[in-house]
Amino acid sequence: MTEHVENIVVIPEKSRNYLNNRQSLDYRSHRKQLIKWAITLGKDTEKAEGYAHETVRARSYRLDRFYRWIWQNQTDGYTLEITTEHADEYLKYLAYQEHSKTFKASCQKAIKMLFKWQNFHQGKDIDWDPVINFNQYQGTSQPRDFLTRDERRKLREASLEHGSVPHYNSVTPEERDKWKAHLAQRFGKPKEEIGMDDWKRANSWKEPSIIWTSMDAGLRPVEVGRARTSWVDLENGLLRIPREDSSKNTENWTVSLLERTTNILKKWIEEREQYPKYEDTDKLWLTRNDNPYGTQSLNYLLERVCKTADLPKEDRDLTWYSIRHSVGTYMAREEGLAAAQAQLRHKSEQTTMKYDQAPLEDRKEALERMG
Repeated sequence: MTEHVENIVVIPEKSRNYLNNRQSLDYRSHRKQLIKWAITLGKDTEKAEGYAHETVRARSYRLDRFYRWIWQNQTDGYTLEITTEHADEYLKYLAYQEHSKTFKASCQKAIKMLFKWQNFHQGKDIDWDPVINFNQYQGTSQPRDFLTRDERRKLREASLEHGSVPHYNSVTPEERDKWKAHLAQRFGKPKEEIGMDDWKRANSWKEPSIIWTSMDAGLRPVEVGRARTSWVDLENGLLRIPREDSSKNTENWTVSLLERTTNILKKWIEEREQYPKYEDTDKLWLTRNDNPYGTQSLNYLLERVCKTADLPKEDRDLTWYSIRHSVGTYMAREEGLAAAQAQLRHKSEQTTMKYDQAPLEDRKEALERMG
C-alpha cells in the first residue's frame, strides 16, 4: 500500500522495488522528516514558512530520482549520505539528457532544498556552488517563455475548437459512423455504445473553461486542482479564492474575469451538474480519471490545444506557467505592477517586479518608431 504524507507519496514505486525491507524502513523515516520540514519550515525556517504543497510534491519526486541515480551509479547501493560531489555528478549527467531546461533547473532546486534540510536537521554546513547552474539558463530574473498577445487570442479560439465534433444531424450516415469510431476510441468504449450523450460530451465546456479562466487569472496548476464551484461569482464576473485554498495560504483573493470567460464558466457549471462524478464534490474540474488537475495533466492539455492552435514550440519551453507569465507581463504593461500583483495573487511586490518589462513585440515597435 502506498504511504502518503500531506498527500505526497513517501516512497515512489521504483524506489520501493529497489530497496529491501530494512532499507525501505530507513528511507521512509528520512522522507517523512524531509517532506514535513519542507511543507512547514522549508522556505524560511526563522519565520516557520514552508514551500507550497505542489512545490514540495514535485521536488520530493525529483529527489527520489536523484537518490536512485546515486545508488545505481555513484555508490555500492543504498545510502543517505549525499554530498555536493554527488550533486555535481548528477547535474553533469542531466546536461546530456533530453529533458527540458525547466526540468533540469527544478532538479537543481530540489537538491538545494535537500542540502538546506541537512544544514537545518543534521547541523551540517553545506554551501553548494553547482558545477553547472541550470537556473542561469532559465532566466529566473524574468519570466520564462510566455505567450504573446496574438498567441493568447489563438489559444482561446483553439480551446473552443479543440476536441469538438460536428452537430449530430449535420453529417451524413457515413460521416457519422466515422465520428462514432473516433469517439469510441476517445472515450474508451465500443462504437455501438456511442450515443447522443457521448456526442454532447465531446463538445464539453470543461477544457475551454479551464483555459479561459487560467488565461484571465493566471491560475497555477495547484490552483486549477483546488478550484471549487464556490470560487465562481458569475453575477460579478469574479473568482473569489479563500485563503485556505490559495496557493500560498496567505490571504483571500478576488480576481477579475472577462465577460466571455464568465459565460463559458456558466456553461460549464450547468454542464457539470449532469455528470455523476461531481455529485459528491464541489471541485470545479476533475480529469477523465476523476482526479484533480495537476502540472502533468495541464501541460498535456496545453500541448494538445497548442497543436490545434498551430502555435510554434520549437526552441521554446512552453508549460502551463507560460499562461501565467503572459498574464503578469501584459497586466503589468497595461495597468502597472499593482494590478499585476493583485491579479496574480503575489504577496510581495518584489515577486511581481520580474513582469515589469516591455514584451518583445513592443520593443520591436519601439525600434521602428526610433528609426
